[in-house]
Amino acid sequence: MLKTFRRFSLLWRLALVLVATAVATMVFGVWLTGELRNNAQRLDEDGKQVLHGYAREAEQAWLTGGEPGVAAWLAVMRHRESGDIMVVNDRDQSLSGTPLTESERSGLRFQRGINGRMSFRYGANMPYIGLLFPTVPEQGRLIMQLPPRYRPGQNWPLFENLLLVGVPTFSALILGLLLFWRARLPLLALQRQVLRFKDDADARVASPLADRPDEFGELARSFNHMAEQVSAMLATQRQLLNDMSHELRTPLSRLAVALEGPLDEASLRERVAAELERMRTLVDDTLALGWQDTASADSLESIPVAALWDMVTENAGFESDWPLSRFPVDLPEGAAIKGNLNALAQVFENLVRNAVRHSPEGGEVSLVGRPRAGRWHLTITDQGPGVPESSLEAIFAPFVRLDAARDRSGFGLGLSIASRAVHRLDGDMWAENAHPGLRVHISLPAADPV
Repeated sequence: MLKTFRRFSLLWRLALVLVATAVATMVFGVWLTGELRNNAQRLDEDGKQVLHGYAREAEQAWLTGGEPGVAAWLAVMRHRESGDIMVVNDRDQSLSGTPLTESERSGLRFQRGINGRMSFRYGANMPYIGLLFPTVPEQGRLIMQLPPRYRPGQNWPLFENLLLVGVPTFSALILGLLLFWRARLPLLALQRQVLRFKDDADARVASPLADRPDEFGELARSFNHMAEQVSAMLATQRQLLNDMSHELRTPLSRLAVALEGPLDEASLRERVAAELERMRTLVDDTLALGWQDTASADSLESIPVAALWDMVTENAGFESDWPLSRFPVDLPEGAAIKGNLNALAQVFENLVRNAVRHSPEGGEVSLVGRPRAGRWHLTITDQGPGVPESSLEAIFAPFVRLDAARDRSGFGLGLSIASRAVHRLDGDMWAENAHPGLRVHISLPAADPV
């Protein structure tokens, strides 16, 4: 689980941001809707001022005219406002001399204060509002149905729907802009390096972007890895072209000398054929080495080492007239390596042919293999003169030939081709002197026994 989280850290972080944003939007939306609903359920200031004015008028009518004054004022008010209007004392008895109707008594039971919240569920019936006399509240109060024009929250249903759509929309817009800004910065940094790489092969994505533990960091590291491979490939191809042009001068010079010399036609043909074969081999090996860096390491399979060795030594024995007894093998049963059959066959062929070429009369080329921590450690040993200790690493470089220890046959590409193929299969290759002979070590990932 932890590995998956690290592998898709950006995905999980985005998911957490989205969940947190959704929860925060919901909480904020509920709070904002509740606050606005509470405000919408209260009278506005204009309505309060009008109702307070009516309470002062009712008080004045009572103080100056008593019941007749209140009755006269109510008669005027019923022409000004619709709905029930009554003036009562602290025992809910009418101060106009006219008993309260059943509708008015019902309003007494459900009256609300002027600063209280009004329900949106009254329908066509307006709520009753109770106001004490401003100066002598102990003598009475005005109770009346709220005038329809002052009904709170008349546009609340539309406003509530706008809130239900607007709050999530605004939240999504802010989140989208934030995510766009956060994603745009690393993408711009990557884009700059990609565009720079077209003209500068040393362009790389630097820290902190390359050190990020998310997909952007992985993309940056992948770009750096690709840039390293492309740079190495370009450098290798330039070096190969330079080396090949140098190597081709020798057979071409010999051909020029042969054409100008006193050779007869048969000897000249033989000389030309030999030099053309050498040039063809040089071109083929150089192309194989140059294109190795662009080859894919996919399609790996489990390859039995013993079967691979038998196939290679059979061909090598046929070419060199060696019996198979001169290719001893020491391998545990079921030894198998993970790799590409064609690539590994080329590796073993190059190593075996090189060993046969430098072996003495009656010599042997042996294979020994042992398992080590999920890998197979293989050694191919000949009985030739070996190489100087200072040149054990150089023999894997292209066009390296050691005249003092090994003969001049070939162009020094076989070990280089084999080494690069092994490294592309997540393996390793090195050499040491076996006294006598040269021992080449190969370490490759182990596969399930075949």
